[in-house]
Amino acid sequence: MSSGNDCQPQTLTKPALGEREAAELVDRVFGLKVLWIRSLPSYDDQNFHVRVSAEGADEYVLKITNSEDSQQPDLIEAQTQAMMLLSAEGFPSATPYPTKDGNIMSLESGGTGPESKKYMVRLLTYLPGTPVAKITTNAQILFEIGRLAASVDKVLSEKFQHPSVKSLHRGQFIWNLANVPLLDQYIYALGQNKYCAVVEQVIEQFKGKVIPKLSSFRACINHGDLNDHNILVDSSSASLENAQYRVSGILDFSDMSFGYYVFEVAIAIMYMMIESPEPLNVGGHVLAGFESVLPLTAEERGALFLLVTGRFAQSLVIAAHTALLYPENKEYLTITAKSGWKHLMTMFEVGQEAVEKTWFETAQAYTYHAPA
Repeated sequence: MSSGNDCQPQTLTKPALGEREAAELVDRVFGLKVLWIRSLPSYDDQNFHVRVSAEGADEYVLKITNSEDSQQPDLIEAQTQAMMLLSAEGFPSATPYPTKDGNIMSLESGGTGPESKKYMVRLLTYLPGTPVAKITTNAQILFEIGRLAASVDKVLSEKFQHPSVKSLHRGQFIWNLANVPLLDQYIYALGQNKYCAVVEQVIEQFKGKVIPKLSSFRACINHGDLNDHNILVDSSSASLENAQYRVSGILDFSDMSFGYYVFEVAIAIMYMMIESPEPLNVGGHVLAGFESVLPLTAEERGALFLLVTGRFAQSLVIAAHTALLYPENKEYLTITAKSGWKHLMTMFEVGQEAVEKTWFETAQAYTYHAPA
């Protein structure tokens, strides 16, 4: 859910190619004939699911990056190289189909006339599976998602050495969890309602209790957006009541940046809460999975509640802001808001101490028993 590399999402231009234009792009840039094509939902890029008349893997996602991020080829290179590394390490990550020139991406013009923009174009392998948002999550898949979050960051931090990695130092990137204080300038998008005071409280607590502790957290490269639409799963069980899931796809690396391990588990907890009928219970299962790979320190655990509320605030405020800019995409942009505000308010009503007690006791139980 990227919004550019600075704190000015309003400067980006979302691509708006039609299906015919997109199909012609695939032919011209990648040398593949499209059999059928359909648009996929996206935050501020444009994605198409395409089937081509090629041998072997014949389904791809055509990803057309927004005009702002397209001006940063090193950043897109880093994201794509990270996907390739993870795939080589056995993770279910997409890989790029080369252009006719043998490159992993190409800068192309979109539109005509003086308003024509340049967009970075990639063709990525299509990953099968169902988004987590469309299943009823259980303890088993929540544990797996926590383990995935830790494993992805660990591999990226220990093995990703491509020269483009330096582009992931994105100091003012609005989606980096360290930048919750930047939300001050977007609160206006909420209008005059009861949620403004809650967001202001989140920001103030974040400034006072999280920012001073950042130097004590362990640094890493974050995927940064392991949300319920960016993780695909499939089921190895015919029984819906006792479904056993495995992760079949990791999508959308556009929010990658240098951050901290604890950021990734907080982001995963927040997004797994969205669709859950028992949102406050989610955190313990995700945390247990994460800590099976990377146990948190006392300082990191102590910040977890405020990091989760900080991510809720980021998602809800930036979505409201972006929906004002792109009202035609409001339904997709405000997916999180449908239950997100309710969950954030509940966290504050229940209180940090009680929520942490639930999370930590659930996670502790995994040291004695395998995941349910």
